[in-house]
Amino acid sequence: MGKVGFGVAVGIAVVTCVVAAAVVGKRVKSRRKWMRVVALLNEFEEACATPVTRLRQVVDAMAVEMHAGLASEGGSKLKMLLTSVDKLPNGSEKGIYYALHLGGTNFRVLRVQLGGRTSGIIRHDVERKPIPEDLMTSTSEDLFDFIATSLKEFVEKEDNKDSDCFSVRRRELGFTFSFPVKQTSVSSGILMKWTKGFLIRDMVGKDVCECLQQAFTKKGLAMHVAALVNDTVGTLALGHYNDEDTVAAVIIGTGTNACYLERADAIIKSQGLPTSSGGMVVNMEWGNFWSSHLPRTSYDIELDAESPNPNDQGFEKMISGMYLGEIMRRVILRMSQESDILGPVSSSLRETFALRTPLMAAMHEDESPDLFKVARILNEVLGIPDVPLKVRKLVVNICDVVTQRAARLAAAGIVGILKKIGRDGSGGVASSRSKITSTKLRRSVVAVEGGLYANYRIFREYLNEAVAEILGEECAPFVVLNPTEDGAGIGAALLAATYSSSDTVDT
Repeated sequence: MGKVGFGVAVGIAVVTCVVAAAVVGKRVKSRRKWMRVVALLNEFEEACATPVTRLRQVVDAMAVEMHAGLASEGGSKLKMLLTSVDKLPNGSEKGIYYALHLGGTNFRVLRVQLGGRTSGIIRHDVERKPIPEDLMTSTSEDLFDFIATSLKEFVEKEDNKDSDCFSVRRRELGFTFSFPVKQTSVSSGILMKWTKGFLIRDMVGKDVCECLQQAFTKKGLAMHVAALVNDTVGTLALGHYNDEDTVAAVIIGTGTNACYLERADAIIKSQGLPTSSGGMVVNMEWGNFWSSHLPRTSYDIELDAESPNPNDQGFEKMISGMYLGEIMRRVILRMSQESDILGPVSSSLRETFALRTPLMAAMHEDESPDLFKVARILNEVLGIPDVPLKVRKLVVNICDVVTQRAARLAAAGIVGILKKIGRDGSGGVASSRSKITSTKLRRSVVAVEGGLYANYRIFREYLNEAVAEILGEECAPFVVLNPTEDGAGIGAALLAATYSSSDTVDT
């Protein structure tokens, strides 16, 4: 080989080596980026871990906080609000009753026809209406005039459709008002503060039922507010109507809360509380529950600090639909900032609450071989295009970690309620978990409502499995989680029937 040929060969060899080194270097660099992302996922998964030993610690903490909240006002993060509801519908109710549910930017009007023990709920009609945005910051008179007008139109329309409807002197209504209220009786309560975008200053400190009743009078509507209830209380009422073993109700949707039936003698902060049944429904406001046993991560801490209510609603921020998608977005953002495996950080990915929980659920439950939904949502919602399949699988794993933690913590909360009332097989707060026999156990039903539980299959399965795991194989068969629908509406009408005045003529 001549000098020229030798030189060419050497040059080719050098170029080949350079190219090969570049390829190898690129692969090593890519592998390092991938390993960093995997490490972040592993760290997050470890921080979110909910072994059954930790869940039982949360159970005990929930029961202890419930005791403290019943002992004194301000004694616990749990408000443990007394609802004045001391009896629940039992199936004997008859007649036509109405309900009004004001829970956010929409409200619902319902008409429920009850046929007693033989017929149950014969029919119910529902109409949904948006609250005009200007009324959310106007005056109490404007808001309730609008609601009364809408209700009157609904009543007249339903009366015209129902040829069997007789005239009545006065109709009875259950009012579900999903804002913080200090209940003063079963049909009255003082608004403590507005949430969910409402800010009607002249309403705070007023009796919400009195304001609504005045609007009815002004519009010539013969309607009486027989019961003022929280949406959880309505859910408990409907659950108890369908199954008398129902002892508690939990809502797990955009927000979360729980209520249960407590013995009057256990409510220490109101000794001598008059009840017709020896018990009262307590609205826990459990979204504000907190314990050092909750597995809190750096993402939770950042979310809380940047929220409008820092150091508040800690439990809700870990388990409710309002926040799960946002927690996941923060995890993906961190991964994108520490590795370009997901491409450049987009403006959409930086936007708080850009990823809603229903979209997270859609990715989690994507069963297509190439995870098409995952790729589409990442691209269209978070501005992350051309995501490789292995990264899509990693995103599904993030969904699973966030959802599993939320569902298992919610399950621990439910068992905490059962422990407080002696329905978890342990015999109460101070008892250790000892061998139990079925003769000591009573069937206990918990009514569960909310979009997160109803529509997110994997969340529901994780929650149900965790309840059984915490309770153990001996006790678990005696606890039933019963999904309900529209308890906030139908349940309010049922409570109107339960507490209706004696001078009402049934229709």
